[in-house]
Parts: sequence; structure tokens; C-alpha cells
Amino acid sequence: MILKGTYPVLCTPFKDDGVISDTDFDRLIDYVVACGADGCVYPGVASEVDTLSAEERAAMIARLGERLAGRIPFVVGASAATPEEVLEHIKTGAAAGASAAMVMAPGALGQDVAAQSAFFNEIAAASPIPIMLQNAPVPIGAGLSPESVSAIVRDIANVLYVKEETMPCGQNLSRISKACGDTILGVFGGAGGRYITDELARGSLGTMPAAEFTDLHVKLVNAWLDGQETEARRLFMVMMPALNFQAIFRMQMTKETLRQRGVLEHTFVRGKGPRMDQGDRNELAALLGQLTGELSKYPLTTLQAAE
Repeated sequence: MILKGTYPVLCTPFKDDGVISDTDFDRLIDYVVACGADGCVYPGVASEVDTLSAEERAAMIARLGERLAGRIPFVVGASAATPEEVLEHIKTGAAAGASAAMVMAPGALGQDVAAQSAFFNEIAAASPIPIMLQNAPVPIGAGLSPESVSAIVRDIANVLYVKEETMPCGQNLSRISKACGDTILGVFGGAGGRYITDELARGSLGTMPAAEFTDLHVKLVNAWLDGQETEARRLFMVMMPALNFQAIFRMQMTKETLRQRGVLEHTFVRGKGPRMDQGDRNELAALLGQLTGELSKYPLTTLQAAE
């Protein structure tokens, strides 16, 4: 099976005291399934993965696999500083039923292609599931050039996917795809879905955005794949003001939006970054109000019935 379509990255819900909310996480999982997502990803940058302990991370991956129960595939986020740590995360994901493991090219290795190749070679050789190289921009990731990404992945048999998030995303996606040819299965877009139509036009397998608008991303991607480019671009234009807002407030916006949509009860964010004030919350409410006619309805009673 080739992974493709809409794969939202799940956030990690925390209660007001900073403790993980298992109930909210279960509801979030049911929500992305109800939205028609082709799969999901956890944990990633949008999951505040850098704030999770090893024990929390392993427990949530196991919970995801159990809750999904095979309804849709999932990609386990396995990024870490060393190959040994990455392989531990992959082992946890594989045991939970993950279809692939997403591993960020480490920022600490920078543009050293030989070092990056050695890193991914060691992981791929021992991984029981396919690897997806995530190329994130500096300072989060290494910000590799398309030529460097291609040089790394095309010679490692078990690295089958790339998630490309460096600017310009569309051009870089095209260059990676051309250089790798059929040595990989394809390239996903990311970057919050803010370049999705350009990526789809260039042959991306799909998108891996945050989860607050999973239903709209599903509609957009499916419209594009069905040959309805005009409708896909209309949905893109409809979403862009809110996606631009999300680019500033990240998990703050994602969680508040999911709360307003009746998915999450809690919106606590452990990670760093700007916090919304009342004016920002008013602006978000206005943006969501403009989307009312486009968003699917997932009332609490529907989600609770799945518990």
C-alpha cells in the first residue's frame, strides 16, 4: 500500500495542569477518522513532541494504535538525536501498527550529506517499517537542499518517502521527485498546508498539515484527485486566512479551533511561542465564522458515541 492523501499531524492535548488528556486525545483520533482522513501522523512538531517525556511519547503512540484499531493507517513520528533513539521510537510505532516512520533530518548534522546518509542508513537497515525523511527548515531541521535530500534517499532501499517543508516547497518537491525517480514512492507536502495546491499540481502524494481543518483538507485533496481543480483552489482560498493565522500561533490556534469545533475540552500548550490575547481570540472567532458553511459538523454526542 502506498501512503497518500490527507494525513493530519495530531496535537497532544493537555489538561490545564499540563498533564496529557487521554480523553481529548481519543476524541481527536475519532474526529480525524470521521473527517475522512486517509491516515494520520503522531507525534510531530505540531504534537509538541519536544515537550513529551520518553514514557509519555511511547504511551501515546500505543494509545493511538489501539484507538485507531486499523481504521486508517498512521505514520509514527520517530525523530530523535541518535539512530538508537530513533529505532526505539520506530519499534514502539511498529508494535502499535504504524505503516511507516517519519524521521527528521537532524539539524545538528546540517548540510553534511555523508553524515546524514550514515544516520539514515543505520536507521533504515534496522527498521521493520518504511522510513519517511522529513526535511524541515532551520532551526527545526537541517533545511537540506533538494539535491542533498535526493542524494541521501535514493541509495537507501528502505527510505521510501520524503516530507518536504523547505521553501520554495513546490519547486523543491519537483526537484526531489525528478532526482529520485522510482527509487522512492513519492513526496508529501507539509508546512501547514499553506502551499498545498502548488504541491498537488507538482505531483505530491498528499499533505500532512495540523488537524484543526482535517475535513477541509480532505475535501480539497479529494477534489483535486477527482479532477475538480477549480473547487480545490476555491477551498484553498477559503482556508488561507485561517492558515496564515495558524502560522503565527501554531498549537495555540490549533487547539482553540478544535475546542470551538467541539473536539477538545482543553487547550493548554506546553510549547513555546506567542500566546493569543483577547483580540487574537476575537479575530480567530471571526475567521472561523467565515468558514461555518464549509466545515463539517461533528457534535460532541457523535464523538462520545464512539467512546
